[in-house]
Amino acid sequence: MNFKSCPNEKEVRELVARGGWPFAAEPDLRDHVLSCRSCSDLVLVSVAFKKARADSLAAAKPGAAGALWWRAQLRRRNAALERISRPLLGAEIFALAVSVLTGLGFTVFEARNGVAWLSWLEGVPENAALHWDNLRASMLADPSWSWAVLVPAAATLALLGGVAVYLATDRQ
Repeated sequence: MNFKSCPNEKEVRELVARGGWPFAAEPDLRDHVLSCRSCSDLVLVSVAFKKARADSLAAAKPGAAGALWWRAQLRRRNAALERISRPLLGAEIFALAVSVLTGLGFTVFEARNGVAWLSWLEGVPENAALHWDNLRASMLADPSWSWAVLVPAAATLALLGGVAVYLATDRQ
């Protein structure tokens, strides 16, 4: 193995770097490269790297400036939406966990206090009829009381309508 460099190697390297190889080289230097293994390897590798670099630069043509700007804006908007949605996802997970734990706690509480925890369903029809009769009688006895039911009902319908319109327009 020979680690000595050729005295002509520097000149060959400069010619290849400037793009003058083999046309700007002296004929005796071209003959030397054909006979010297170190210089011929240098020319072979340097020319191959130079060609690969030129090919990769030619293949990497950027698009139009407007398209690049649009893509950058889209990436920026998507990143902002992702940053905003992270806390919302955490709040949703927290709400789900609280709901599940509450339901589980209720189930455990009711299971410890007895098996008849759905027995209240048996008396619903009689209680509903009794409640309706009492409500109707009180509304007929005092007509001003009907406004106490009508106004909150109308406000609830307006609020639900507003939420529905907001959700319908927000999706577009």
